[in-house]
Amino acid sequence: VQLQASGGGLVQAGGSLTLSCAASGRGFRINDMGWYRQSPGKERELVATVTSEGTINYGDSVQGLSTISMDWAKKTVFLRMNSLRPEDTAVYYCNARWMYYGRSYVHESWGQGTLVTVSS
Repeated sequence: VQLQASGGGLVQAGGSLTLSCAASGRGFRINDMGWYRQSPGKERELVATVTSEGTINYGDSVQGLSTISMDWAKKTVFLRMNSLRPEDTAVYYCNARWMYYGRSYVHESWGQGTLVTVSS
């Protein structure tokens, strides 16, 4: 399974941006999908995830500022980020945990990362 992320770029503080990430491959189902981010000198942190049961989790740093959504038919996850701040500047990584149909092992895949830069 491969993840292709898009939507990063340069935005002014206070602006909005939507990231998307599509999972591709054959014969698999998504258990959960989401976004993490990593700023220079910092550890990778949770932004938001959504599970196939509909459970959504947001990281503390983006609580109330971002909205995650999922098109399960297209296996594509979206992250709408509002009121962006310079501290939101980071590489955003798409993540998915998935299983082949008929199997029980959970695999994990990461996207290549998309850079979001918020200027002050």
